[in-house]
Amino acid sequence: MTESSAPPRPRTPGAKRAAPGEYVFDLARVNHILGGPDYSTANGSCVEGDRMIVGLMRMSAGTGAEPHSHPNEQWIYILQGVFHATIGGKSIEAKPGSVIYVPANVVHAGKASADSDVVFFTVKDASHGLHGIAAGG
Repeated sequence: MTESSAPPRPRTPGAKRAAPGEYVFDLARVNHILGGPDYSTANGSCVEGDRMIVGLMRMSAGTGAEPHSHPNEQWIYILQGVFHATIGGKSIEAKPGSVIYVPANVVHAGKASADSDVVFFTVKDASHGLHGIAAGG
C-alpha cells in the first residue's frame, strides 16, 4: 500500500480504520479496545470509516458506563442480555432486539443487569471518535 492510499489514522485510539478497498471485517479478530476508558467497562472491536464508526461491545454482568456524553449521536442495538440506562434523565430497559438512540451531547449512563453480560452493536457518526467525555470532566 502506498502512503497516498493508506487510510487516515483512526479517531479512536486503538480502533481499526478501514483502508481503501477493504470491505469486510471479522469483528472477532479485529482489535479489542475499551469503549470508554475513563468511564466504561464496555470492550470490544471498533472499525472506523470516513463517516461512521461501528463497534461490537460487551459489558460484564453488573458493570457498565458512568454518566458521559459525546458530540456525535449514537445507536445501540442489544444482541444479548438486558441493558439498564438513563438517557437525558429518562430511565430505560433494553432487551435483545431493542435499538437505543442517544442524541449528540446528551448525558447518558448504563449497565448490564446483575445476572448476565450485555452484548451490543453500536454505530456513531464519525464527527468524533468512539470515546465520550465523562460527565463533570
